Amino acid sequence: MKLHRLAASVAVLTLVLAGCDNKAAVSSDLTTPAQKASYGIGLSMGKNLSEEGMDDLDSQAVALGIEDALTKKDQRLTDDELMEAFGFLQARAQERMSALNDKIAKDGAAFLVDNAKRDGVKTTESGLQYEVVTSAEGAKPKVSDVVSVHYTGTLIDGTVFDSSVERGEPVEFPVGGVIPGWVEGLQLMNVGEKYKFYIPSDLAYGAQSPTPAIPANSTLLFEVELLAIVGEPQAEDAATVDLEATEAVDVTKE
Repeated sequence: MKLHRLAASVAVLTLVLAGCDNKAAVSSDLTTPAQKASYGIGLSMGKNLSEEGMDDLDSQAVALGIEDALTKKDQRLTDDELMEAFGFLQARAQERMSALNDKIAKDGAAFLVDNAKRDGVKTTESGLQYEVVTSAEGAKPKVSDVVSVHYTGTLIDGTVFDSSVERGEPVEFPVGGVIPGWVEGLQLMNVGEKYKFYIPSDLAYGAQSPTPAIPANSTLLFEVELLAIVGEPQAEDAATVDLEATEAVDVTKE
């Protein structure tokens, strides 16, 4: 995590709290708008810091720093001391994240080795693995086609990170506008078929984490039903598009 992100989070929190009714006593009931807003900002900041590997911060010390700023007290540590502490925590968070990313990559590779041995699982030259769940005699899409699909995406531990099935609404997108594992896999399918894709990280997002739900280096599993080929992409679809415009995970390529 960049140091300025931590500093910015604290600065935003301080500014908002300063505009609230901070004379009110802190209450676990969180009844006033100021208390509710203050709690929400702190909760959001805490989640963001935790996701960045800063989950060992001392919440009481954070509250003390905010209190000193709001009451205009002299800061208890020098700027040099603060920067040294920030640097230490940043380095440790990066070490933890690097170790976690390495583990995720190794676990994904091991999963694919074992998965390739299962009956019905086929592996392409690129490393994409797929399994036919339901066969059909429909047409195959081309890379230039727009398709309609239902899908559910999971991590190798079974955690669902996105599902058009759960939302109850299929999605449409250009075949050539999605991550490489999907581009290849969709062109193997006939309309009406359902496949399982087992996508190595280098055919998905690689070392990037597109959302906290999908860690870097993740091997991704998708159950995909090809519902229809709906036509050629329009001009505005030439660029990459989201599978779902709202909260769905974007499996489109960067």
